[in-house]
Order: sequence, then C-alpha cells, then structure tokens
Amino acid sequence: MNQFTFESKQKTVLFGFMGLGVLCLLLTFFLDSQPHHVRFWTNFLHNTVFFTGIAFITLFIYSAFITSWAGWYTQFKRVLESMTMFMVPGLVLLLVVIAGLWLGWHELYHWADAEEVAKDPVLQGKSGFLNKGWYTFGTLIIVGIWIFFAMRLRSLSLAEDQSGGVDFGHHRKMRIFAAAFLPIAGFSSAALIWQWMMSLDAHWYSTLYAWYTGASWFIAANAFVILLLIYLKSKGHYERVNEEHLHDLGKYLFAISIFWTYLWFSQYMLIWYANVGEETVYFHTRIHEYPVLFYGNLVVNFLLPFFVLMRNDTKRKYGTLVFVCVLLIFGHWMDFFQMIKPGALETALHAASTHGGEHAAGGGHGEHGGFVSGFTIPGLLELGTMLGFAALFLYVFFSRLEKTALEPSNDPYMAESVHHHA
Repeated sequence: MNQFTFESKQKTVLFGFMGLGVLCLLLTFFLDSQPHHVRFWTNFLHNTVFFTGIAFITLFIYSAFITSWAGWYTQFKRVLESMTMFMVPGLVLLLVVIAGLWLGWHELYHWADAEEVAKDPVLQGKSGFLNKGWYTFGTLIIVGIWIFFAMRLRSLSLAEDQSGGVDFGHHRKMRIFAAAFLPIAGFSSAALIWQWMMSLDAHWYSTLYAWYTGASWFIAANAFVILLLIYLKSKGHYERVNEEHLHDLGKYLFAISIFWTYLWFSQYMLIWYANVGEETVYFHTRIHEYPVLFYGNLVVNFLLPFFVLMRNDTKRKYGTLVFVCVLLIFGHWMDFFQMIKPGALETALHAASTHGGEHAAGGGHGEHGGFVSGFTIPGLLELGTMLGFAALFLYVFFSRLEKTALEPSNDPYMAESVHHHA
C-alpha cells in the first residue's frame, strides 16, 4: 500500500493523549507551589523546544542526505518530510513563551529582569545578545527560515512526483536548497539554542552546548524515524523497506549516541579542568543537587544503548530497535529536562526573594530545601505533558503523511533505495 490513511481511531487515541497533556499543564499551573508558576513554564518550554528541535534536526538530516547524493533513504523520505512540518505548530508554541516574556507571565530568564541586569556586570556584558528583542525576532526570523526551507524542499519533492518522468531539474533544485540550508542551520540553530536553553543559566556558557543539544535532537529524531517506519510496516506499508534500511538507521543511532557521549565528557572535562567558578557552577549544581539526573543521563543515553547496539544483529531486530528507540527518546527528553530545570528554578527563586515574593513552602533545591516536585526528577505531570506533546507531534506527522503517496514515484535514486544493501 502506497497511501497512508489517518484513521479516526488513531486520531481519537492521539486526541486523548493531547487532552491528557493539556490537563497535566493545567494541573501544573494551578497546583505549582514554586514562584512564578515556574514548573508550568519549564514544562511548556522543555517540550516545545524538544519536539520543535526534533523537527528541525530532521530537516538538517534530510538536507545532508540530499547534498551528499545519498539514495538509500529515498523510499521513506516522506517520513522525514512530514516530521519537519511540526516546526509550524512549534513556532506557534514558542510565541506563547515569547508573549510570557514580554507580559511578565514568567521568570524563566535572569537576563529578562532589567533591575537584575543593571546590577550584574556579567549580564550587562551579555545584554547585546540576551534581550527580549533578540529572543523574539531571532526566534521568529530563524524558525521562519527553517519552515521556508522545509516547505520548499517538500514542494520540490512532490513536484518531482508529478513531472511525468525522472526530472533531474527538480532534484538539482533540491540539492541547491539543501546545500544552502546546511550552513544556515548550523549557525542559526546555535544562536537559538543559546537563547532558548543555555541562557537559563545566564552566567554560564559552553562552546560545546549547541553541538551537544543538536546531537541529542539527532538521536531522538533518528529514534522516531525507526519507530514510525516499524509502525507503518506493521500496517502493511513500506514493504520494500527492509532490515538493511533499519540496520543503517540503527548504525546512526549507535554512532551519534557515542558522539553525544564524547560531547558530554568533553564539555564536563574542559570546564572542570579550567576550574573557573562562573563555568563550573553549572556542573556543581547538577552533580550535588540533581545526582539522579546527572548520572542517570549517562546510563540511559550511553551505557544501555551502547551495550545493546554493539552487536550487528540487534540493529536488525524490530523488538530490540523498538526498545532502544523508546529508551533513547525518553532518555534525551530527560537530558533536556536536566538542562532546563535547575537554572530556571534558581532564577524563579531569586526573583521571588529579590522582588519581595514568597518562597514556596518546599523551598528551592539542594541547599535551599531538598526534593522539589517536578524538578528533582520528572513527576507524573511532566510525563503526562510529554505524552501530550508527543501526541501532537504524531498528529501533525500523520496529517501530513496522508496527503501524498508514501513512496516517491520519480526520484532518480528510488532504484538504489529499493535494492539497498548495507
């Protein structure tokens, strides 16, 4: 079958999970004991950035395949194209964060407080980049450019199907746009990663942070592709996508997991070795106040997938791949959790004390008061919110996937993909 039908039963299930996500967000907002509803806002930012980033990095992967003249992925390139479309609702969700920034709904970012910037020389030195205007227009312009490239590549791909024969003209245009997107994506994504996430710990910085975050997105996106292909094959689609294709995707999963670990270690080692207080505070906080997150991150995202995916045959077995992919999606969602939560909580507590607000009954973390629900480790509300966002991501994906044939008909590399051998 070369046409996917988004059935009402599937929509009902996804709507149910989206409803769960909305309910969890509402409960988080009204039951949050921390100042400035920081648990709600961190949950919203966390999932928005995580799933929007997956859509972005999928476009980066797709562009890299096109630019390198790869052919093995051609059969399922509609999966990649459909995943990139989540950037549209992702931008809408980011507008909520931006509105909160301007209207004072949240205290996520230390640099957004003019009074704090005025008495902090470090924040003053970074104010040319860390400001509301840059955050707003940088997000709108850069994500808008990403969406333009995603839609342009998809439209050229679909036009190629209608060309009536193998039309290398469309494919040449796709190569031009894909090659142009790669450097734009590399530089622009770093700027937004610094704005959205690294600036939550405004005094801290890392030259490896954007690479580290991108690798985390890459692994999660790759895992989603594998899971979606296995699901679609179980429904009778993509019969010609075989274990060789899955094996190659599994090799990417294995390789980038090792690359992510290299970045994890390098970032930690260089900052620890330099012993600069402004920089080491990031790791000191996480090691001493969030040890489960810090060490669990390495276990889930490196040790377990490393030992499972070392063997060639495990990258060809559906059961093993499903297990590892679910583990890695959750693991890298947890990675984003530990990148976002500690800094945002410290900022909210500091803002509450500085502006005369009252601290939550439970206090802060670590030396401020021990376990904090929704911050020390994800709670049920965090997990429910994540499931809601995942359901929205899948709803957008399936809605786009059903609008065209699953396999392209006139792509010049289709034969190579059909006869692919790893």
